[in-house]
Amino acid sequence: MIKSWEYKNEYIFLKNIILKAIDKVLKSGNLFFGNELKKFEKNFLKINKSKYGVAVGSGTDAIYLSLKALNIGKNDEVITVANTAIPTVAAIINTGASVKFIDVGNDYLIDINKIEKSITKKTKAIIPVHLYGQSCEMDKILKIGKKYNIKIIEDCAQAQGATYKGKKIGTLGVTGCFSFYPTKILGSYGDGGFVTTNDRSLYLKIRRLRFYGMEQMNSRKWWNKKYFAVENGTNSRLSEIQAAILNIKIKYLNTFIEKRKKIAEMYDKGITNSKIIKPHVSKNNEHVYHLYVVASKNRDSILKIMKKNKIELGIQYPYPIHKMLAYKDSTYTKLKNTEKFSKKIFSLPIYPTLEDSKIKKIINILNKI
Repeated sequence: MIKSWEYKNEYIFLKNIILKAIDKVLKSGNLFFGNELKKFEKNFLKINKSKYGVAVGSGTDAIYLSLKALNIGKNDEVITVANTAIPTVAAIINTGASVKFIDVGNDYLIDINKIEKSITKKTKAIIPVHLYGQSCEMDKILKIGKKYNIKIIEDCAQAQGATYKGKKIGTLGVTGCFSFYPTKILGSYGDGGFVTTNDRSLYLKIRRLRFYGMEQMNSRKWWNKKYFAVENGTNSRLSEIQAAILNIKIKYLNTFIEKRKKIAEMYDKGITNSKIIKPHVSKNNEHVYHLYVVASKNRDSILKIMKKNKIELGIQYPYPIHKMLAYKDSTYTKLKNTEKFSKKIFSLPIYPTLEDSKIKKIINILNKI
């Protein structure tokens, strides 16, 4: 079976150094907030070209903490899309704020022409989701944010390493929110996330909020007391073990991204079936292909045929969030494209250890359908 995603071959490749790193952590006696975390935060900021950053427990937490640090909550609205992973929306709802969904364009990204008319007096933030490995049209989104004094929080969970007009995503909005869930481009072997920002005061606040609101950097003596909360926070820690694993994997990040691009290029050139719509890539973007998403009105038939040939495909995402029972009360205008695409899209296997022979097999079968 050709899996839509797998990590075992990658683990075999890195096994010895990963086990050695884990053993070192366990022998250190320090499982949280130790040297591995400090090292990883520096490594991540260096590769992402942000001034400040905080490693947290998950990508969901990264968005949640960004919103909380900006005092966004009850009676506020946040604009985003419905063709994203549930965590984007769950983080908003968990602050007490409400979600306003708007539609997407043919690139599956937020339709910038529909943002402005969705803004109300309650709108406090816009969360553009850099979906599948490609950046949203950030110049226009940032311009809207500035015009209406609305914060722009980037959801970068699926686009680690992507750029917009030469700038790294996660450096354009007030914060950038990343995920290290195992399937991600830079994935750990558990949960993990990161918040980037160029605002020092915001960084310090998020740093407190991730660990129960406790301050450990301020010079005021009463703020330096052990286990002393300055404000109400939460528990969102990246463990030393996961940080150690990420410190190893981040060294291979650019190599792995180049491999993803190579696979995408093979799909681009090899798939000639006119019934399959290949990804649209904006000229302003460096697409890093977290996923290679195609579309076809014959999706269900294609998935069945591929499964018979022992090839597993994925669907991201089969149910738009505004159609889910948990979020049916959220406000949105008619999401024509979102609903249409959800019935057609599917993703082809794309991960760094996928062999060329398997890629060619996938292409060959797709072309015969």
